[in-house]
Amino acid sequence: MTPNIRLLIIEDNPAIVENMTDFLESKGYTLDFAMDGIGGLHLALTQAYDVIVLDLMLPGMDGITLCKKLRQEADKQVPVIMLTARDTLDDKLLGFESGADDYLVKPFALKELNARIKALAKRRVSTNKILAVDDLRMDLGTFEITRQGEKIDLNNTCSAILKLLMESAPNVVSRQDLENHLWGDMPPGSDVLRSHMYSLRKKIDKPFETAMIETVHGKGFRLKEKQA
Repeated sequence: MTPNIRLLIIEDNPAIVENMTDFLESKGYTLDFAMDGIGGLHLALTQAYDVIVLDLMLPGMDGITLCKKLRQEADKQVPVIMLTARDTLDDKLLGFESGADDYLVKPFALKELNARIKALAKRRVSTNKILAVDDLRMDLGTFEITRQGEKIDLNNTCSAILKLLMESAPNVVSRQDLENHLWGDMPPGSDVLRSHMYSLRKKIDKPFETAMIETVHGKGFRLKEKQA
């Protein structure tokens, strides 16, 4: 059984909702539901959830808009898994840039959904520690990230990647270790990790004179410190 994990499922297809309900309730989750985007956003903003499962195409407000509005609230950094029938890299990038943490393409296996939910819920750990690599800072209590004193907004998955890179710096973190850290033993595919790395570089490296995230070909990624 999965103890004390509260989910919000925002999905307008009754058959999909029924299948998810039967399976997830049998695993011990506490579930709330919304059948449209406006009702889903209201619940997401007024209630506390460990993970949100969000359909992309919804009446009232689509999933991309909902996720963007949710991320505008500083205290609403709950992990979001986006459900969609769209499977192109551009679609995934759009979902991640809106603030989604994971992306599951319909039709999906309920066992995989369960694994993704547990992996995201496990990452929600707060401490008062501050990580620092050169001019890059991460407060693990608030997950506020700054570089050269400028605040950087990242989705939860990019924050988790950056946290692991900062904790390991200057050592290399392999792609496999990153995928295991993010998704356990059911990674969604190399293009999803690539999408998150692209988004992370766009926030951490591109606005600044010196890039910090380095690809070590055939091995993985690392944060490189400035040369003395």
